[in-house]
Amino acid sequence: MSTRTKPNSARGGRPAKKNRLDLEKTSYRGRPSTLCKGCGHDSISQRIVNTAWEMNLDQTQVVKLSGIGCSSKTPAYYLGWSHGFNSLHGRMPSVATGAVIANTSLQVIGVSGDGDSASIGIGQFKHAVRRNLPLVYIVENNGVYGLTKGQFSATADEGQFLKYQGVNDLPALDICMEALTANATFVARSFAGDPKQLEVLLKAAMNHRGIAVLDIVSPCVTFNNHDSSTKSYGFGRSNEIKLHELNFVPEYEEIEIAEYEDEIEVELHDGGSIILKKIDPEHDPSDRAAAYTAIQRSLDEQKLITGLLYINEEEPTFTELLNLTETPLAHLPDGKLRPSREALEKVMGTLA
Repeated sequence: MSTRTKPNSARGGRPAKKNRLDLEKTSYRGRPSTLCKGCGHDSISQRIVNTAWEMNLDQTQVVKLSGIGCSSKTPAYYLGWSHGFNSLHGRMPSVATGAVIANTSLQVIGVSGDGDSASIGIGQFKHAVRRNLPLVYIVENNGVYGLTKGQFSATADEGQFLKYQGVNDLPALDICMEALTANATFVARSFAGDPKQLEVLLKAAMNHRGIAVLDIVSPCVTFNNHDSSTKSYGFGRSNEIKLHELNFVPEYEEIEIAEYEDEIEVELHDGGSIILKKIDPEHDPSDRAAAYTAIQRSLDEQKLITGLLYINEEEPTFTELLNLTETPLAHLPDGKLRPSREALEKVMGTLA
């Protein structure tokens, strides 16, 4: 996943602004995206680029991880100098656990999707959360399986209809609610088209010492195209188009919103809309019960509540509970990691 981007100053024109590491923002990019034009996932990737550059992150000390799905392709599109690993479907948290234990000095960013985390990987997600793994856990949530013709995921709205998929008659899983139930120490939700709020939440997540779960609603421009969907963009073509014959995805302008005070209705490409509602300024993010109430109220009102919902700075992280050495295991010599022959013979002697 490692790529290097040619600095703007080398291409002519006014020299680009640099951060404290003497790097231009373009140095934090990855490879060109292969996702559909207008996909919210690309906006999230850009938010990560902006945040990492502004925070002066050393990319060589960052590891980016993913599972399988459209969302899991995105680590190739940001932080081109960092370590990267694209794992199995739903298994990103296991790889993240190994990386964190082996080298506690790394900043670990895991990107997943609603299918990757809420369906096949729900067990992995829950256990990573309950262990308070030091991990920025981003869920790019669009309610469908974008790589396999748009089947409903576990976060799809109950009653939603999609051509050739029928009606989803199962209740949706709410990522934030599931994270809270598993005792997450940082829970937030945002919208891919709200760059200002999302970058603030990303900065907070990267500064959190435990697991930081960010549920980011990121509409699919290709498959989730029904007016009743709270995660819809629509791809602008009529419902007569057979999904299995799809060979063209029109280009759309990315949906972005202006700053708003309380709530805003966002019109989608297909004529549908979603209502974003900011968390009450009086909301206490350290009050877990209040977070439950806020999420449930937003579900009842069919609104997407955004902002920092819950944070707990007191819970020990998984690596703290393991009493690891201050020196990362990856930096210890073999003599420190492997017991001597004498020590092994002593242990074997006690088993005789």
